Parts: sequence; C-alpha cells; structure tokens
Amino acid sequence: YINHLINFHYFFCRKVCFVKYAKAFVIFPGGYGTLDELSESITLIQTQRMEPFPVVLYGTEYWQGLLDWFNGKVLHEHCIDPPDLGIIQTVNTPEEVIKIIKKFYLKKK
Repeated sequence: YINHLINFHYFFCRKVCFVKYAKAFVIFPGGYGTLDELSESITLIQTQRMEPFPVVLYGTEYWQGLLDWFNGKVLHEHCIDPPDLGIIQTVNTPEEVIKIIKKFYLKKK
C-alpha cells in the first residue's frame, strides 16, 4: 500500500526510487510502462546489480504469452539462461502473493 505519494516528472527517476525502496514487485496487468518496470527489475536481478527480491506477476492468464516467449524464443536463442526464468513467479490470488513474499524473507533470516 502507499503511505506517502510521490509524483515524478521523469520516468527514470520513478524507476530508481521504485527499485531502491521496494521489498517485492507485484506486477498487475498493464501496458508499456508496466513492461518497462518489469524489465528493469528482472534485468537488475539477472545482472546482479541488486539483491534478488520477489517479482510476482499477478494474473497468470494475462502474462502467459510473455512467459511463453521467455520460455521459448528468448531461452532458445540463448538470450537468457534457464535459471533466469526463476526470477519471476506468477499467481492468481492475493494469498499466493503474501505466501511468496513471506517465504522469501523467512529464508533470508
């Protein structure tokens, strides 16, 4: 939830703050901006520019085409490695989101 609203004129500033302060990304269906934020987060994790954290796509059916592309073309063209596919998880309920985030941070203790 949001406890302090901040507006950004430049999108790159928003992404820097988004990544710096987030404990997890729960990504809901969206357009180009959503894909940009998703790509930024998984790229930073993949390239070890930041510590891994939960990246959760909400709504499996909505994201299935993108996941098929990652698992098919992107993987087979060696643009990503098989472990990179584990950066993203998909869910369909709020309870699943909470379970993933709690499990991640319990493991870190």
